[in-house]
Amino acid sequence: MPPPARVFFVLPGGVFLLFRESAASVAARILEGSLALHLTENFRHQHGRRPALAEIRSWERSLPALVNALIEAELDNVEVLVEYSLPLTSKRADAILAGVHPATGEPSYVVVELKQWSTAYPEEDEPLLCRIDSYAEPVLNPIEQVRGYCEYLLSFNGALERMPQSLAGVAFLHNATEFGVAGLRGVEEDQHGRMYTGEQRGAFLDFLRSRLAAKPGALAADVLLDAKVRPSKQLMSVAAAEIRDREQFVLIAEQRVAYEKVMSAVRKARRSNQKQVIVVTGGPGSGKSVVAMSLLGELYRRGVPTLHATGSQSFTKTMRKVAGERKREVQQLFKYFNSFMDAEPNDLDVLICDEAHRLRKTSANRYTKAELRTGRPQVAELIDAARVPVFLLDQHQVVRPGEMGTKEAIQRAAAAQGVDCTVVELDGQFRCGGSEAYEKWVIDLFGLDGGTPHHWEPDGKFKLLTAESPQELEDFLIARREEDYGARMSAGYCWKWTTKITPGMAALPTDVTIGEWARPWNVYGDRSVLGAPPAPLWATDPAGFGQVGCVYTAQGFEYDWSGVIIGPDLLWRTDRWIVDRSASKDPSFTKATSDEDIDRLIRNTYKVLLTRGMVGTIVYSTDPETRAKLRSLIQPASAVKETELV
Repeated sequence: MPPPARVFFVLPGGVFLLFRESAASVAARILEGSLALHLTENFRHQHGRRPALAEIRSWERSLPALVNALIEAELDNVEVLVEYSLPLTSKRADAILAGVHPATGEPSYVVVELKQWSTAYPEEDEPLLCRIDSYAEPVLNPIEQVRGYCEYLLSFNGALERMPQSLAGVAFLHNATEFGVAGLRGVEEDQHGRMYTGEQRGAFLDFLRSRLAAKPGALAADVLLDAKVRPSKQLMSVAAAEIRDREQFVLIAEQRVAYEKVMSAVRKARRSNQKQVIVVTGGPGSGKSVVAMSLLGELYRRGVPTLHATGSQSFTKTMRKVAGERKREVQQLFKYFNSFMDAEPNDLDVLICDEAHRLRKTSANRYTKAELRTGRPQVAELIDAARVPVFLLDQHQVVRPGEMGTKEAIQRAAAAQGVDCTVVELDGQFRCGGSEAYEKWVIDLFGLDGGTPHHWEPDGKFKLLTAESPQELEDFLIARREEDYGARMSAGYCWKWTTKITPGMAALPTDVTIGEWARPWNVYGDRSVLGAPPAPLWATDPAGFGQVGCVYTAQGFEYDWSGVIIGPDLLWRTDRWIVDRSASKDPSFTKATSDEDIDRLIRNTYKVLLTRGMVGTIVYSTDPETRAKLRSLIQPASAVKETELV
């Protein structure tokens, strides 16, 4: 009988795996028929739901193929880490094998991607993407998929960073014939990415023996699992190097699919003057802006005519300052959605429209010249402007009246112009500590997809707390800053904003007043005032702490700790949320804005604010009944020990 499963729910840095055992122990579980049962139960404890049937089938069919190969290779004592979550993301490697290298005697690790495919073929001669008959959309070539996992681990696992030669990656397609997947070999193979089929069983065993010795792997597994996780690369901190110098981000899974889809469309457009619209959708932290920056950087370095556009003044101005510092050529890459009203059709090869949920009905505003007031939809202008328009969006982030960027609206506009439209869904989570559970919890909290509020079960990846006063919230964030974390406070738009600062004032006006606690909004406008950064830089300049940001300065950005003040515009009453439009001071809301729209926009606003944090969020409501509701769902900050936050 195998020993009880050694379950590891949470590891340093919020890393998860379902369990780890030696190959011999896993083989014994397979023999007694308990492996899938153990994995299913552990998955349910981790994620609060049962795994999908497809996942269970994979455990029942693919893991035995891997473990049997290890036993046949006489690698019984190698440790098998099942469903290892990549640090700071929601993505998981099927298995990591931990052991001793036969030549060096040092720790050795093999990342394994298991596929049940029998046949697969390249996507229109693009070997980095492939088609499987049972899938509606193309997926990443498994060689490239496992290579991405290896590169990501090298970037974020401290132990592997110190010994990069210890890591190898392999895709094992145990049901496939060489003929059935021959087209996938158009991708170059190396130490981090290679592929073996069922027909190559002997070669696969030789590969395993070349990386792992017939010795116990428990110590090597401990080294990997105990390693320090490096913090995620925040977008703004590497934007300049990304665009001007070299690739800074490791794109994995659907991120890489989106990237390759665009690059493939660019090649086709240049080869045959073919036009294609690509839509990339995903929730906050799914990596949309990282994909956008990776594309912009690669295309800029290749000399492909490309521009980046958003509807966000803060985001665009920040990118101009950070990425284009002292280089006007780079600053000119960043435009606004309304910059293309009189653009020549297909003048660009690629137009990357980030934050595309902020698209508006038309580009016209009060400053628009009469001859340009055609009433043409803004989305049509953007599609016209480039051979490959790319739209990246999350429709739950629509927070202003008139914003109308949705997947369906873009698909309709593309169809009206007779242009093919491809959609790529990003389902990973790279913000909020990689916690998919937290993103879903926020969506359920505000009932955005029909869910209802429920108690937050800490998942080890993301920290969520509630405060009893704004002072407690601020003091908590100050303590995190003393630990070298970044932090910001934000709030619903429920206080008037002093936009004109009188010369000679000694301090910013403290507009956000809650009892005796009062703090200023972030600076209005593009100039620093009294040491506080201009509005576009509030989220990224350390001097932004101490002012309260609103959704328009926070949207599109991230910081380690997020403090969110829910104002009197959103109240919990008995068993439901009530939106009080009279409490909102947002000037974009007018009498013409319907109650239904305001209800949706205010809920979306708080969803955006609650999903800015990389490490954790602390939330406070100005309303006593709402605070009581939050207390029933979230652990109070006062009950948390400092050691639990490290």
